[in-house]
Amino acid sequence: KKYIKNSEEHFINIEAENFIDAVNSFKAQRIGVFMGAEEVDEPFDIKIKKLKTKLQHIFEIHSIDNEEYIAILEQIYVMLDASLSINDILEEVGENIKNKRLKFIVDSLRSDVESGLSLSAAFKKFEKDLGKLSISMIELGEQTGMLAESFRDLAEILREIEENRKKLQSATRYPVFVLIAMAIAFSIVILFVIPPFKSTFAQLGTELPMPTKFLLWLEWFLQTFGLYILSVSMGVAILINFSYQKYEKARLIIDKLLLKIYIVGQVIEYALLGRFLYSFEKMTSAGVPLMDALDTSLGVVDNAYMKKKLINIKNSIVEGKGLANGFNNAHLFENMIVQMIASGENSGNLVRMLEKASNYYRSKYLNIVENISTLIEPILIAGIAGFVTMLAFGIFLPMWNMASAVQGN
Repeated sequence: KKYIKNSEEHFINIEAENFIDAVNSFKAQRIGVFMGAEEVDEPFDIKIKKLKTKLQHIFEIHSIDNEEYIAILEQIYVMLDASLSINDILEEVGENIKNKRLKFIVDSLRSDVESGLSLSAAFKKFEKDLGKLSISMIELGEQTGMLAESFRDLAEILREIEENRKKLQSATRYPVFVLIAMAIAFSIVILFVIPPFKSTFAQLGTELPMPTKFLLWLEWFLQTFGLYILSVSMGVAILINFSYQKYEKARLIIDKLLLKIYIVGQVIEYALLGRFLYSFEKMTSAGVPLMDALDTSLGVVDNAYMKKKLINIKNSIVEGKGLANGFNNAHLFENMIVQMIASGENSGNLVRMLEKASNYYRSKYLNIVENISTLIEPILIAGIAGFVTMLAFGIFLPMWNMASAVQGN
C-alpha cells in the first residue's frame, strides 16, 4: 500500500485475505493517509517466516501434562456450574496454562467455538492428544444438556487413571534404582577393576580357577564387542518400536508377550481391566447407550491384545447374546465377575455390579503395586548375591592360591 506521512510517500506490505481486509487493517494502524494499493506476491521474508513456523510445529513434540489437563477440566466444570459462557471460560482458563501444547489446544478450542463450531467438534480435532474418552464425554454432555457434569465425570475418571499410574511409578522406583546401580557396578568392575589383575594372574603360572577365567573372558568380550552390542541393542529397540507403531500384527504379538512377563503382566492386566470397567460404569451410569459406552471404554485400553479380546463383548451384544456372554467370551475376567455382570444384567442393576467389578480389579491392582518391592526383592537379593559371589571367587581365589604358593616356597 502507498500512503503519505509528513508530506512524504511511503510503502507498506499488509498481509490480508482480500483488498477490503487490507484497507481496514491499514486504517486500524493509523499511520498515514491512504493513497492506493495493489496486490503483490507474498514477500520472501514472510514466506521464510511461515515456513519456519510450520517446521517448528512439525518438529516440536509437546505432550500434554495430564495433571494440568485434569485441573483445567475441573476449572471448566466449576465455571460451567456457575453459569459462565464457554467462550469466557476458555479465555479465562487459557491465560494461566503452562504446558505449550495444552495452551495451543485451549486457544484453538476458543477460536473454533467463537467461530460457531460446537465444543465437541472442536475437541475432536485433538483426539490424539486428549483421547477418545474426552470426546465422548463432551458429546454426551452436549446431547443431554449436562455439560458441566460431563466435565466433572471426565476429570474424575482421568484422575483415577493418573493416580494409579503414579502409584505404579512410585512402587517401581526402588527396584529400578537397584537394578541400574547393579548394572553400573558390574560394568565398572568388569571394565576397570579386572584389567589390572590380568598381569598379576599371568605371573602365577598356575591354572586359574573357572570363576576367574569367566571374568577375564567377560572383560575381553565387553571390551571387544561392547560397542557393537550397544549399537545392535539400540537398533533392535528402534526396529521393535517402529514395528509396534506401524504394524497391527507386531503390536498384538508384543502386547501379548508383555502380559506373560512376571509381575509386569499382572500389573498391566489389572490396571487395564479396572480402567475399562471404571470407564464403562461411569458412562453407563451417565446414560450413554451401551454400545457407545463400550466403544469409549475400549479407547482407554492401550494393550492391543487385550482390546482385541474385549471387542468380543461388543460382538456378543450385536449377535444378541447379551453382555455377560461377551464378558465370558473375552476370556479375561474371572467367573465371579462374569456372574456379577449376568446378575446385574438380569436384575437391571448393571451399574452397581460394574462398580463392584471395577473396585475388585482396582483393589487387586493396588495390592500388587503396594507389594512390588516384596515380590521383586528375592530376585534382587539373588542377583546381588550372585554378583558378589562371582566377584569374590574370581578375584580372591587366585590371590589365595598365590599366597599359598609364596608360603610354601
